[in-house]
Amino acid sequence: METYVVHPDKVQEKALKAFLEALEVPYEIKKTTTYLSTSYQGLKKGRMILRRVKASL
Repeated sequence: METYVVHPDKVQEKALKAFLEALEVPYEIKKTTTYLSTSYQGLKKGRMILRRVKASL
């Protein structure tokens, strides 16, 4: 069995789903977060902690 990772836009996604269903190919869709959004959340949390520390000094 092979695994293909694709990144279609909305129009391509609709066509891809129709194609796979027509050929009866089993598939699954996984939503992933980007590293950028994860990093941004970490930076935001760090800034909040620094503000609390500065306020308590």
